[in-house]
Amino acid sequence: MAGMNQTPSGERVHIGFFGRRNAGKSSVVNAVTGQELAVVSDVKGTTTDPVTKSMEILPLGPVVVIDTPGFDDSGSLGELRVERTRRILEKTDIAVLVVDSSEGIKQCDAELVDLFDERKLPYVIVMNKSDLSEKIAAAAGVISGDGKESGFKAPVVRTSAVTGEGIEELKNTIAALKPEEIEIPLVSDKINEGDIVLLVVPIDKAAPKGRLILPQQQTIRDIIDAGASAVVVRDSELEETLARIGPSARPALVITDSQVFGKVDEIVPPEIPLTSFSILMARHKGLLEEAVHGVAAIKNLKDGDKVLIAEGCTHHRQCGDIGRDKIPKWIKDFTGKNIEFEMTSGGGYPADLTDYALVVHCGGCMLNEREVGYRVKSASVQGIPITNYGTLIAQVHDILARSIGIFPELEYNRDEGDK
Repeated sequence: MAGMNQTPSGERVHIGFFGRRNAGKSSVVNAVTGQELAVVSDVKGTTTDPVTKSMEILPLGPVVVIDTPGFDDSGSLGELRVERTRRILEKTDIAVLVVDSSEGIKQCDAELVDLFDERKLPYVIVMNKSDLSEKIAAAAGVISGDGKESGFKAPVVRTSAVTGEGIEELKNTIAALKPEEIEIPLVSDKINEGDIVLLVVPIDKAAPKGRLILPQQQTIRDIIDAGASAVVVRDSELEETLARIGPSARPALVITDSQVFGKVDEIVPPEIPLTSFSILMARHKGLLEEAVHGVAAIKNLKDGDKVLIAEGCTHHRQCGDIGRDKIPKWIKDFTGKNIEFEMTSGGGYPADLTDYALVVHCGGCMLNEREVGYRVKSASVQGIPITNYGTLIAQVHDILARSIGIFPELEYNRDEGDK
């Protein structure tokens, strides 16, 4: 159960550092984190790719820090770096705009501010290199006070990554911008203290030996925090375990790995609620409602349609991989159509989805809520239905209504869902 005491990256506040080349972004990142996280050089464009690090920063707590390439990079390679910087914005919870105070705010800095405002991102402007006092004076008319004089609705902090001036103030300012947490639980709001929750966990080839996959770990933690009991079994021992527990201690809920949804549905009595880890994670990340509506599109797939299988994590794919092998097979069996499949993983989510008839996303455990929200919105804006692994697997096994039965708040039309 290694990693149970670590905050997953998808549950951490993501802080992105943006700005022009040689504004001192990497130096500020190193000063804020207290680590040599990023390479520092006087040569412009030293940071060629986003540098990401999970860590603890007081008073913020668990965070992911992202140092981005210069937004004023030039040339064809520079354009790619700028585009990567734009994509980082889709997962950023708090933005830090680092400005060289000897040069003041430039056009590309203002463009970044526009991007922050467009995404409603909280941000802070850092006037770096304050040790160059005579140059700060020359730039004093550019921006001052709380930024309102220049039209920016953001706090301004003067720093020197060299002397450490303003770094503590910057850390406290970033902490004050931390979004208010309105976290959707995994399952704790659907169970009561003292309940028994039965978790069906087949041996997953994708999980390292001796470990559970992340959604399983997080669900166990949430059950324990709710004062309930988590009983974990493999699918091969499920029937025997239910018999041993008996009707007097009937589970309040059974949660299964989606890959064995059909088998578990046959074993678990209909009076016991049943759902999956993937469905719980989709709700936790704000994807479930769209997933339930989007899954109806599977019935409309035609020969030659393209389906995108999107995963938020990267892992070594083996024979029988759920995204590469199982889901395409289930879709083909369900529809009887000749469907084309494409797959992306990690940060490789395409901006243009118009070639696809359906997007099937994983539960999103490795992505933060903002990035999941961006992916859902991107599909919605382009008119492309999106669903997730657990919802689709429940649909093709004709158990969607049962699998989301613990969420009566969901608007669900059975005629659009199950067969």
